[in-house]
Amino acid sequence: MKLYCLSSDASKPCFVLSFKELLIMLDCGLSAHSVLNFLPLPPVPSTRLASLPNYTPPHLNDPLLEGELKECCGRVFVDSIPEFCPPLDKVVDFSQLDVILISNYTCMMALPYITEETGFKGQVYATEPTLQIGRFYLEELSEWLSNGGGAGAGAGAGAARRWKELVHMLPPPLAQAVRPRAWRRLFSAAALARALARVRVVGYDERVDLYGALHATAVSSGFCLGSANWVLRSAHEKVAYVSGSSTLTTHPRPINQAALRGADLLVLAALTQTPAHNPDHMLGDLCVHATVTLRAGGCVLCPVYPSGVLYDLLECLSAHLDGAGLAHVPLYVVSPVADSSLAYSNILAEWVSAGKQARVYLPEEPFPHAALARAGRLRRARELHDEAFGADFRQPCVVFCGHPSLRFGAAVHLVELWGSNPAHAVIFTEPDFPHAEALAPFQPLAMKAFHCPIDTSLNYSQANKLVRELRPRELALPEQYAGGAGRGAVGGDVPTVVVRRGAARALGVRRRAARGTLDGALAAAAARGGLREVRAGLRAAPLTVSLRVRDARLELLPAGGVGGAGGGAALAAGAVHWSALDVEALVRALAREGVGEARVEAGGGGCIVHLPRHDTLVHVERHATHVFCEGRDDVRQALRRALAACLPHM
Repeated sequence: MKLYCLSSDASKPCFVLSFKELLIMLDCGLSAHSVLNFLPLPPVPSTRLASLPNYTPPHLNDPLLEGELKECCGRVFVDSIPEFCPPLDKVVDFSQLDVILISNYTCMMALPYITEETGFKGQVYATEPTLQIGRFYLEELSEWLSNGGGAGAGAGAGAARRWKELVHMLPPPLAQAVRPRAWRRLFSAAALARALARVRVVGYDERVDLYGALHATAVSSGFCLGSANWVLRSAHEKVAYVSGSSTLTTHPRPINQAALRGADLLVLAALTQTPAHNPDHMLGDLCVHATVTLRAGGCVLCPVYPSGVLYDLLECLSAHLDGAGLAHVPLYVVSPVADSSLAYSNILAEWVSAGKQARVYLPEEPFPHAALARAGRLRRARELHDEAFGADFRQPCVVFCGHPSLRFGAAVHLVELWGSNPAHAVIFTEPDFPHAEALAPFQPLAMKAFHCPIDTSLNYSQANKLVRELRPRELALPEQYAGGAGRGAVGGDVPTVVVRRGAARALGVRRRAARGTLDGALAAAAARGGLREVRAGLRAAPLTVSLRVRDARLELLPAGGVGGAGGGAALAAGAVHWSALDVEALVRALAREGVGEARVEAGGGGCIVHLPRHDTLVHVERHATHVFCEGRDDVRQALRRALAACLPHM
């Protein structure tokens, strides 16, 4: 068994597990940190961004680089359509992948890079909320980038490439960019539709047959709507994949730990990106910052994704504003998929916590945003120029929109619009991007900025506690979780394998047995030949068979025959030896054969029988016996008879 790591971002994992002749991809997360090196793409033209000065490295005169780089407050940005860092495509041939298992919608953004134009012919499995909300994320991203390509600064520089050849001559952080030549533009809308059409929907605890070799089961992970951990089972092995899990009480269904216990291998990924921040404290701080800003007459901008934490923010912030006497403040959600996301979340009773399920059966909506919309407090808009942001737009207000990187989406224009007014505030809640780097292209900035990251996934202490409770035989995790300055290691006393991007690690799980089917003719022959009792409760008979492997299934067929037809079945001739060797019985058998003066010594993980007069050593291990004999033929024959006499046989 081998494990390949294709992603450098542990929070957006992508592994490939080689197990029972199958290549199984575990998640296909898309790293978006690369977009922070690019200028924003505002939805409406920006004079400020267009007037930024060009940057040229000192002592370099390269006309091909002209216009590709811009400078803002001492920081250099690429003036081009932002690019992303997909999983490595040279370590594993994507056309050979058999299965892709997706744990949650934040870890499926690279799916079109894997399945389209690569020759991929396998199966993709995910829960229904993962597929639908992942579709919202991907469609929103695709629409922003397709509409923003000519709206911002440097519309003619949409294909900047020369800077990648000279990246070593550029100032940091561009100089530290990891493999920029592997960065890629976002996929087309057609490729996205084809990739999503490949996904097969599964439910919690549903057993999925993987080509007859394994069974895969999705179990609740407690992180977000529809998020799942995966359990892979064969007849004798069990592998658990834990990604994006949470033990906190939030709106998703709680984590199912019982299904993960006792695994031969536990693969752990997507722990919290903000281990020093408590989600409850951050949510409280956000409500306080929003209240203070609104009371001073300012507006609050929250760059968020169109799902996930957004549901909790709407619920908690609206309740807090009611208690603070600010119930009149409108809440706006601006996204191309705002209507779909908010409406879809209220029909997911199967996937939410027990408390929210109880509200469904009253009947009430599990989330309060439907009631807020009916009361006129929550308004949704696809774009900034929609009616909700027209005549009915009121300030002060709270606006939820994307993207958290501030490189595309409605949030870019609102930061440009409100950035010069210190009464307004932007509050970052998503942990995926450092807020200082997100705001770098907008400097100097007068509006207040607050960092309240809300990440409910496992922190390091919770992960260690979970590993102790699950008791796996072996643990595999990304190198970021293996310990370092300022944090402890995950794993504890469990044997741990650390995987690095682009590397393959052999795992300790070894296949020692396999389940097969016995042909009827063979079974009849064994019955006629007589089953012998070899120990209490165990009866056996030796058979001569042909072994066939087909569709990952083992079949024992009559020797020389196919299926049950022809060839017949035959009992094996001679004795079949089994079990471990009895050393004391071997010494007695050697004495009977006239090979005496045997000395027994411990060593090499077993026993060594030394016959000095015959220059012979017999190394006895639990599963093997090794004979080192330089003596005559009659000595070797005597050794053979003695070994056969003291081994159990049938």
